[in-house]
Amino acid sequence: MDARTIIARLRDEQRLSAAEIEWFARGLADGGVTDAQAGAFAMAALLNGLVKDERIALTRAMRDSGQVLHWDLPGPVLDKHSTGGIGDCVSLLLAPALAVCGAYVPMVAGRGLGHTGGTLDKLEAIPGYRCDIPADRLREVTASIGCAIVSATADVAPADKRLYAIRDVTGTVESIDLITASILSKKLAAGLEGLVLDVKVGSGAFMKDIEAAEELAEALVTTAQGLGCMTTALITDMSQPLIASAGNALEVIEVMETLTGTGVTPALWDLTCALGGEVLALGGLAADAGDGAGRIAQALESGAAAERFGEMVAELGGPVDFVERWPDRLPSAPVLREVLAGQSGVIEAIDGQVLGMAVVELGGGRKRGGDKINPSVGLSEMAPLGEIVSPDLPLAIIHAASAADADAAEAAVRGAFRIGNAHPAIPPLIHRRLR
Repeated sequence: MDARTIIARLRDEQRLSAAEIEWFARGLADGGVTDAQAGAFAMAALLNGLVKDERIALTRAMRDSGQVLHWDLPGPVLDKHSTGGIGDCVSLLLAPALAVCGAYVPMVAGRGLGHTGGTLDKLEAIPGYRCDIPADRLREVTASIGCAIVSATADVAPADKRLYAIRDVTGTVESIDLITASILSKKLAAGLEGLVLDVKVGSGAFMKDIEAAEELAEALVTTAQGLGCMTTALITDMSQPLIASAGNALEVIEVMETLTGTGVTPALWDLTCALGGEVLALGGLAADAGDGAGRIAQALESGAAAERFGEMVAELGGPVDFVERWPDRLPSAPVLREVLAGQSGVIEAIDGQVLGMAVVELGGGRKRGGDKINPSVGLSEMAPLGEIVSPDLPLAIIHAASAADADAAEAAVRGAFRIGNAHPAIPPLIHRRLR
């Protein structure tokens, strides 16, 4: 086999064998395939697409290009993945709640991408929390606590790591097939038995329309199931931020308020229960999704999920008293600025992508790989769709490192809210389930 022949076959819409795809993935991992060849492969996949068997073979080959974990635990190994949105901090509640319900959750999470925040960046707003732990330590923490939210090691899916970097500079990020293989090769390397997918759709998501979200969800579900992992997907709304905050420490604050019952965010609670119910049913820990959702709600209501979250934080280097003292442990920005509506009316639409990029510009996300994040900056008390506003009411509060940063963000934040006279139809939180 050689890379040129494989690329030419994909270019000419000839089907590739599993052996050819495995050879190419191995070349990505060990350097046998050049950057130019990897880029050509990605472009051919984008333009011509992969059939189901090819997508499964590529995902398997990229997963197996590195370390794959195997478990011997007294309960099912389960996980959740979100395609990303604004104020999406479900993982921080769901992982400990699943652990309380008897699951084991080795959650390999990601950092911020574009306008969307990253789970790891949120957790690293907690002083001392360490996401970068070796596989042996992940095994220990998962077995003892029931959950660990960490970053992928260099040994996880190295073929994907190489192809992902090349897709980013060759205009091939949008390929549904390559997105699917990228997400699942890393997730399934954790040795999962069940997976629930949260596929976002709307202005704050990468998928702006329901058709694109359904195509991605279908590809993810069929591929994961084709590799032996029981999987379901929820297509959920991102036409407005999931919670009232965007920014790392600010989102952790809403998580802790919800976990401790001091200020529950209904949409965050409901989505956590819905996703958790689905994956508990997949893992045999609930009779069905409804029963599972009730078990997740009980884990949250009882405070058991908060206690388990605190144990995970302490085990991974954070404060041992975080659940009790979280308001004192999280960083805060020195400049707060209200963004006033400036007019009367109703919030008809919210551009989540604009809000997310405003957080990035404040320093809460990365413009380039390796940029240092300021965990304290962001937006809070963002007004929801359908809110009636007047000129002196705030649309959001900016948390900034300087007055100049707040000045720069103010116009962008105000422009993200469309104010008119029509009361909008509020989309449902969950659009569709795919099993």
